Amino acid sequence: MNVGLVIVSHSTKLAEGVVELAQQMAPEVRVIPAGGLPDGNIGTDFEKVSAALSDANTGQGAVVLYDLGSAQMIAELAVESLGDPSTALVVEAPLVEGAVAAAVAAQGGAALAAVGRAAESAAEGGELAEPGAPEAGEIREELELTNEVGLHARPAALLARSLTGLQATVKLTLGDNEADAASVLGVMGLGARKGDRIVLHASGPDAAQAVERILDLAKRNFDE
Repeated sequence: MNVGLVIVSHSTKLAEGVVELAQQMAPEVRVIPAGGLPDGNIGTDFEKVSAALSDANTGQGAVVLYDLGSAQMIAELAVESLGDPSTALVVEAPLVEGAVAAAVAAQGGAALAAVGRAAESAAEGGELAEPGAPEAGEIREELELTNEVGLHARPAALLARSLTGLQATVKLTLGDNEADAASVLGVMGLGARKGDRIVLHASGPDAAQAVERILDLAKRNFDE
């Protein structure tokens, strides 16, 4: 079982749209919308959020993301009203980016606090850096992207999830930019397209396995 997500928004359609996007990235994660008032108008509803919390938590807890204003207050009240408030976590994060990052972390089996941190880290926007000096024992491989859309949302999520459970640090470089391969937002931030050549830099006990997984994904065109 995975940590679940609750998307609290003033808009029913906005909440449902974020859920649809997050589930494309992490199909095994339960993501529940809690948007709008019961009559369909704009607003947030305590009972709707409480029901979503119950539905999202399959045993590992739930992370709650919200859009603005009273949504935070309603989310926090709903969590405080739980029999065990420690089973849910309200996080301050960009709604769409945070939901995507959290969903990918949850899909990888991350615990409640780690899923919350993944959502919060989305505020950094998947920061890029200049390539650093090679680490001792680093494995380096270069690959050309042959899938039609490059490292857009879904391939980036597949790549990040492929590293789950491995003791390896993997960086991707494209030109003068470098991203953490475990960060779906960072990978997307590279803007890598079909025909681009990216370089994998992996270190750690499972570095070879990490590189092998990514190369296999690329050979399969990220299952597109």
